[in-house]
Amino acid sequence: MASLKIRSLPARRVAMPIRAGSYADELVKTAKTVASPGRGILAIDESNATCGKRLASIGLDNTESNRQAYRQLLLTTPGLGEYISGAILFEETLYQSTTDGKKFVDCLRDQKVVPGIKVDKGLVPLPGSNNESWCQGLDGLASRSAEYYKQGARFAKWRTVVSIPCGPSALAVKEAAWGLARYAAISQDNGLVPIVEPEILLDGDHSIDQTLEVAEKVWSEVFYYLAENNVMFEGILLKPSMVTPGAEHKEKATPETIAKYTLKMLNRRVPPAVPGIMFLSGGQSEVEATLNLNAMNQSPNPWHVSFSYARALQNTVLKTWKGLPENIEAAQKALLVRAKANSMAQLGRYSAQGESEEAKTGMFQKGYTY
Repeated sequence: MASLKIRSLPARRVAMPIRAGSYADELVKTAKTVASPGRGILAIDESNATCGKRLASIGLDNTESNRQAYRQLLLTTPGLGEYISGAILFEETLYQSTTDGKKFVDCLRDQKVVPGIKVDKGLVPLPGSNNESWCQGLDGLASRSAEYYKQGARFAKWRTVVSIPCGPSALAVKEAAWGLARYAAISQDNGLVPIVEPEILLDGDHSIDQTLEVAEKVWSEVFYYLAENNVMFEGILLKPSMVTPGAEHKEKATPETIAKYTLKMLNRRVPPAVPGIMFLSGGQSEVEATLNLNAMNQSPNPWHVSFSYARALQNTVLKTWKGLPENIEAAQKALLVRAKANSMAQLGRYSAQGESEEAKTGMFQKGYTY
């Protein structure tokens, strides 16, 4: 019987992608710093037009000096770093200084707050969709991100949205997920931790079960494309909307119900490698946003479950300040009250006792844009 000859095949080399390039260790460190116990993100990345609307609500003109004065109030608040780990800035703010000439990024660093930067270029109509939007800004993002890093930014933010009343269409979900994944890969390649934010809008009268269904679909697509783009999960942060009924739904959900549904979605869709889930407030009142976050932290989570709030941290501050120099100290104290409340919620120890009526006022705006 002839002996059987087995021909050995040459060993195949499998090309492993290099993830996050030379910044890998720094990205992980930055993400963990932002996702540190008892702290969250102050989002002050409103566009100049949106900031102008906020200023108009207290009778101020939309000028650079007024925007600078308001942001100086926020970023120079004594003790801010005890409760705030990161601040998302608009491009104008990243390059601004205090009236004394100190760079805003240095004000943040001195308080051990990581400077971040909004990098998207806003929403525009998505052709071929069900009257939906897509987020622009990938063109030139690499060079802009490199400049932001030089200026001191260490994380980035890109907001796209999904509308439940509009379907959402498969096209809009895929576009949102792909855009976020490309942005995330480009950010990591330039040393910035990407905040991944597909906001599922509150607009509509849909049930909480419908929100859960859409959220699961959106996040499954997002993580599929993040993996396709070789994004390092340990070096990202998420900014999801909470799973709630539509703003016009006849039944309001309790914080416990919102926590149950939101955590169900996260456990089904988000890998534990992701360091931090930094929720957006999405038009909830200051107190609602804090109560919902607190409910989510009543039991251990695989991730740091925290906040990245804009209006839910700033609303009372703005109304206290009124653009008057003599109100700066009181306005900064109001910021610390909200920041501390959310810090306690991140630790699962918040109580709404003693909260003002102003803090309980809802801030939902239909079709809200930044």
